[in-house]
Amino acid sequence: MRPSLDESDSKTPFHKDRIMSRISISMLVLALVAGVATMFVSSRTALAEKTVQASAKIGAAAPQFALTDQSGKEVKLSDYAGKVVVLEWFNDQCPFVVKFYKEGHMNTFAKEMAAKDVVWLAINSSNFTTNEANKKISDDWKIEHPVLNDASGKIGAAYGAKTTPHMYVINKDGTLAYAGAIDDKRSTNAADIAGAKNYVKQAVTQLLAGETVTEPETQAYGCSVKYKN
Repeated sequence: MRPSLDESDSKTPFHKDRIMSRISISMLVLALVAGVATMFVSSRTALAEKTVQASAKIGAAAPQFALTDQSGKEVKLSDYAGKVVVLEWFNDQCPFVVKFYKEGHMNTFAKEMAAKDVVWLAINSSNFTTNEANKKISDDWKIEHPVLNDASGKIGAAYGAKTTPHMYVINKDGTLAYAGAIDDKRSTNAADIAGAKNYVKQAVTQLLAGETVTEPETQAYGCSVKYKN
């Protein structure tokens, strides 16, 4: 029978070294296990985010969504099957967005599209947004098209929206036909709108004419989308 470790044994350098060695090995094993687990979770999270962000591609089916507008009504992308749809990433606190709304330019664009049976949807992926806030700014800026609440950021991530405004045009067949900037004037000055090349109008015009969009992708400009951390 193996003798027990009594008080006198525990005081010997040999036994102290063995105990400390066992503790060190145990701590090392725990640290390695924790590190592997963290790496696994991080890699899974990164892979999931990459997969979500990669789901919106030119020529591929646009990611579906169902979001609530400023009046509390649920709006689904599928509601507009067979129509050309314009998506505008929105944040009323961004000066680039203010540029297009303060004098009514964006509302005019949206109404011009509606006259051609084109749907215009603004999406607010700011982590702090609420239906009430979207309703207030819609009233203040006389916005008649839907402003959708994506405070979770899931739809913004699905489309890979990086700026406000970041624009997307979806063709009648549900495929993504354009993604990028609204125009070629990267400024916050509303006076620049008049002389700018409007990529969204160009894409919509070409799609309605049954033509291929000649510039399907451009670099979006504006404020960064304020996603949840």
